[in-house]
Amino acid sequence: MRESPALIESRRFGARTVPTLRPLGWLAAGWRDFMRCPVPGLLHGAALAAFGAALFWIARDRFWGLAGAFSGFLLVSPVLATGLYAISRSLGRGESPTLATALRAWWPERRLVSFGLLLALAGTGWVLTSAALITRFAGAPVNNPADFVRVVLLAEQGHLFEIWMALGGVLAAPVFASSVIAIPLLLDREISVLAAVFTSWRVVMDNPVPMAVWAALIMLLTLAGMATLLLGLLVVVPWLGHASWHAYRDLVEVHALAERP
Repeated sequence: MRESPALIESRRFGARTVPTLRPLGWLAAGWRDFMRCPVPGLLHGAALAAFGAALFWIARDRFWGLAGAFSGFLLVSPVLATGLYAISRSLGRGESPTLATALRAWWPERRLVSFGLLLALAGTGWVLTSAALITRFAGAPVNNPADFVRVVLLAEQGHLFEIWMALGGVLAAPVFASSVIAIPLLLDREISVLAAVFTSWRVVMDNPVPMAVWAALIMLLTLAGMATLLLGLLVVVPWLGHASWHAYRDLVEVHALAERP
């Protein structure tokens, strides 16, 4: 069977393997980038925290939908950090990036916008699935966080929370594998969207344990940011965004591809 051009393109360069705890090094490098250029990162974090606050206010009495919306945030967050990848790339080149550096990463990059729309579609699908699952099978209405804990998390009968988590994992795993490397790669190099996705999957399959550790760190830090009334996202968002750039640069050998300006 003839291989697709995108798969052939993705094999033009190598994927590195890294030690299990290498993600801690990405966090350290990401923190250094954040400290070197904090303003764009803080603005990214503030924008996402404000969005989360608005979402909470709108759906404050409908937590059956809000739970899925906040967990769906993890699906679309990689593309929202595109400007932070551009900041880290500029720092790596010895430049002095500004907020304009982050904004230029989005225009006129149709590939990133298209990928972002696909991630938003996946996030919307999870929100609808989560809401339908909770409203259909919960033993009582779930209108606030206390209801969610009592009716879903601590339910004496059934396994609604376990099923909810399992379905979320089934959706999140392929989205993570498709985007974790693909989005910074699209920003950095001339490559098709499908080839970037194939590359991301190849990296994850070559480094299953380190990438599982990385996914767990992203989830835990994001949850910590949300648990502090969203204020922690001011720091968590830029920290993880810059760290994700270093994960890409550590895992992919891209010298065979033309660099984007």
